[in-house]
Amino acid sequence: MDKKIHFDTDYMAGAHPAVMEALCATNLEETPGYGEDSYTLEAKKLILQACGVSEAESEVHFLIGGTQTNAVAIGSLLRSHQGVLAADTAHINVHEAGAIELGGHKVLTLPSHSGKVDAREVEKWIDDFYADDTWPHMVQPAALYITHPTELGAIYSLAELECLSRICRDKGIYLYLDGARLAYGLAASDVSLKDLAHLCDAFYIGGTKCGALLGEALVMRKGIAPGFFSIMKQHGAVLAKGRVLGVQFRRLFTDGLYEEIGRHGLTMANKLKEGMAVLGYESIGDSPTNQQFFRIPNAIIEKLRQIASFEVWGAPGKETTDVRFVTSWATCPEDVDRFLSLAPKA
Repeated sequence: MDKKIHFDTDYMAGAHPAVMEALCATNLEETPGYGEDSYTLEAKKLILQACGVSEAESEVHFLIGGTQTNAVAIGSLLRSHQGVLAADTAHINVHEAGAIELGGHKVLTLPSHSGKVDAREVEKWIDDFYADDTWPHMVQPAALYITHPTELGAIYSLAELECLSRICRDKGIYLYLDGARLAYGLAASDVSLKDLAHLCDAFYIGGTKCGALLGEALVMRKGIAPGFFSIMKQHGAVLAKGRVLGVQFRRLFTDGLYEEIGRHGLTMANKLKEGMAVLGYESIGDSPTNQQFFRIPNAIIEKLRQIASFEVWGAPGKETTDVRFVTSWATCPEDVDRFLSLAPKA
């Protein structure tokens, strides 16, 4: 039987061959620990260069995964009586098992628009909060969490991010961007790393879902989280073998590999989306990223599962079920072609 094709998520495979080659090439080297090795230091410089900022303006920290990065970064920005605004569908509100709340901070929810927040609603929420005379008794908003792309495949335009950034600065709260799938978000939008470094107080560049074996690169405006390394240490977020992350990001930010990974994932997603349309499958929304959502007749679900794995998105319906297909740097054109040739018509 032919091997099943995987569209579950974008961290199914290990690491991009070029990243794995870099890890293997440095495997027997003995280097200082905790990110003080030459590979990690160079990776930080490459990332700051790509972001168009200096070491005096921003700093880079490497962590293992997205939930850990969100919890440690957001926790470092908030005082004990403060919370973080986010869409009600946000990853930190739904799929991180209450990691933010475990750290002592409340997630303050806003309406979701395909996973995005609306700038006018953010501004109104904050204004209404402080219009209440009893606000000192309530959890105060001190940060806004957004994702690019969102869990539902939507992206922010540069104009939208500029508006959110302006509101956050006007209201005195931090803007934090979750970039778990940032390579695909950048490839699908008019937003650049330089834009994010200018508009956000902190954001992370996803590696786990974008070609790395593991790891995320957190970029923070200098001085907003004093003692951040020690805070990471308290949370068990500092790798003794820090070079494992440094080597990977050094390679991802050499010769445009990170951008190439993003473009490839989108190319495969568009190929899949076009093929599914030909077969008569209903597309949900209009995701321009590597996440594609379809409404599948229940009678066909099991037939598709014989060919490929994918995620059911929400509770199954009586006649149809919403599903998510995800492509990545590891998705081959041949895989998409084989799936489309074997999939029954809707």
